[in-house]
Amino acid sequence: MNAQIIIQQLQGKYPNKNIVKLPENNPTEIICETEPTSEHPNYSKAIVVIDQSLPHFHTKSTEEYTITKGALTITKEGKDYTIPEGQSFIIYPMEVHSAKGDATWVEVISVPGWTPDDHIIKE
Repeated sequence: MNAQIIIQQLQGKYPNKNIVKLPENNPTEIICETEPTSEHPNYSKAIVVIDQSLPHFHTKSTEEYTITKGALTITKEGKDYTIPEGQSFIIYPMEVHSAKGDATWVEVISVPGWTPDDHIIKE
């Protein structure tokens, strides 16, 4: 994934929105908070571009991933699920998950809203 190009595309589509790079120095997952938790704590919406996310879980949030460009393989609780463009997938609190794509664009809705402190990397 060419992070600079992805970030430019996100900034063009969603000006003045917060962009989070994971990891910061060599991102394999880029999150654009289109409707951040700070605007309404009951939910948040983000556009996420994924090559590979680290295994992690959330203690509070349920996430709904909808694939908007490409396909994504989600590993949830040790089982792989391949999600094609146009389909959705639900991840519940405490479920360890990661995702693998090829600069795959995903709309993620979190209830309650996503916060960095509820994005817990599984070591």
